[in-house]
Amino acid sequence: MLGEYVQTFVIPGTIAVVGITAVSGVIYWFMKQQLGAQFKSAQEQAQLIIEEAKRESETILKDAELRGEKNIFHSTQRHEKELQRKRSELDSLKNKELQKERQLEQKLDQATKQAKAVAEKEQIVDQRLGSLDRREKQISELEVSLQQKAEKICGMTPEEAKDLLLKQLEKTVQAESANILRRAEADTRESADKKARQILALAIQRTATEHISESAVTVLPLPSDEMKGRIIGKEGRNIRSLEAATGVNLIIDDTPEAIVLSCYEPIRREIARLSIERLLMDGRIQPARIEEVVKKTEKEFMEHLRQEGEKAALDMGFHDLNPELIKLLGKLKFRTSYGQNVLAHLQEVATLASHMAAELGVDSKLAKRAAFLHDIGKAVSQEQEGPHALLGAELCKKYGESTAVCHAVEAHHNEVEPKTIVAVLVQAADAISAARPGARRETLESYIKRMEKLEEIATSCEGVDKSYAMQAGRELRIMVKPEIVDDNHAILMARDVAKRIEQEIDFPGPIKVTVLRETRAVENVGNRTA
Repeated sequence: MLGEYVQTFVIPGTIAVVGITAVSGVIYWFMKQQLGAQFKSAQEQAQLIIEEAKRESETILKDAELRGEKNIFHSTQRHEKELQRKRSELDSLKNKELQKERQLEQKLDQATKQAKAVAEKEQIVDQRLGSLDRREKQISELEVSLQQKAEKICGMTPEEAKDLLLKQLEKTVQAESANILRRAEADTRESADKKARQILALAIQRTATEHISESAVTVLPLPSDEMKGRIIGKEGRNIRSLEAATGVNLIIDDTPEAIVLSCYEPIRREIARLSIERLLMDGRIQPARIEEVVKKTEKEFMEHLRQEGEKAALDMGFHDLNPELIKLLGKLKFRTSYGQNVLAHLQEVATLASHMAAELGVDSKLAKRAAFLHDIGKAVSQEQEGPHALLGAELCKKYGESTAVCHAVEAHHNEVEPKTIVAVLVQAADAISAARPGARRETLESYIKRMEKLEEIATSCEGVDKSYAMQAGRELRIMVKPEIVDDNHAILMARDVAKRIEQEIDFPGPIKVTVLRETRAVENVGNRTA
């Protein structure tokens, strides 16, 4: 077993180890031979490179030495040239200095010669001045002697003679200047009168407006006479409700298919007309419905006033007026002054002022704007105290109008002295518009003032809700608040108002004072659901 094991494993392993060792020795010897040959060749190449580098360094050193010598030679040449140039410049500077010295010497010679000449001339001048002084003395002596001789001859001193001559000249100049001023004043007045007549005539010709005097009544057409009975209502309930709600007197007579609304206040009259027309179209004419329609019409009428004011402003070419001023202009459509419609009057005055300003070369737009707003204070003159011109100026200032416009408004009735041409033009245009034949009626204005005074006396009492002057001022109806005024107080109020009217107003006939106190109880009934 051991012999087989040795033959099988040990002997082959030993042979393999010996073989591997022999092969590795052969490989080592072969590689050593190759590496030795390569090392020798590398040493030889390195030696060759070193020798070649030495040769190149020697050549470079030789070239550098040659270049250095050349540079030194060139630099020495440049320095020599620079020295030569500087030497030539110094020589030229020396020559220039020599020339300047020669010129200075020549100038000094000339200056000395001139000084000598000046000294000689000064001597001559001194001699002449001495001779002039002697002559002046002689002349003054002659003047004194002549003056003494003249005083002896005239018997006057020089001051007296001067005063006499000045007085004579002053009188002559005053007379001539007075004549010149008279002629100029006469010519100016004549030309100014002609020019003013020409401007006014041209402005009036260009402004062809109709004059319709406003009355205190409005005729309302009806679809049929049957409507009169419905307007009157059972036992006159409807007509009383209409008069109480609107403050307008309804006159229903035999005139076919028409009734008359009588009231001095145009706005009330217009609201009553619109309310009755709406009731006729609706068909329901009863006291509760009448009050409802009148209130609704009053609200809508405020918008109508704004539209009327806006239309008037746009017609005149004003697109930037304050909305509050536009509302006030709309109110003036239903306001009259001495029977003349105020809004139409404003438009006419604006046109006249614009034409006159254009003829005079003044700002026509400014004149037109001031004239269009000059009576704006009449829209609030019933609620506020004071002249309408000053009230209008305050409104214009409040709503952003210019100082020139405000001044023209406040000065158009001389509450303030006019200081600008525009203010004077507004005054003139206002006077022209009012002076047209048929433009105004004094009787209507006095009638309206009497109506306003009646209502003012009534509303000044405590507890009064509304007051209306009816039947051309022959009746004053006063609606009181029932929670403040009782029946006894109502009787006393009627007497007090009657006494005040008798003391404060001149009236042509009897006036009936009626105090109305009404108490209403309203309860709504609806369907109840279980």
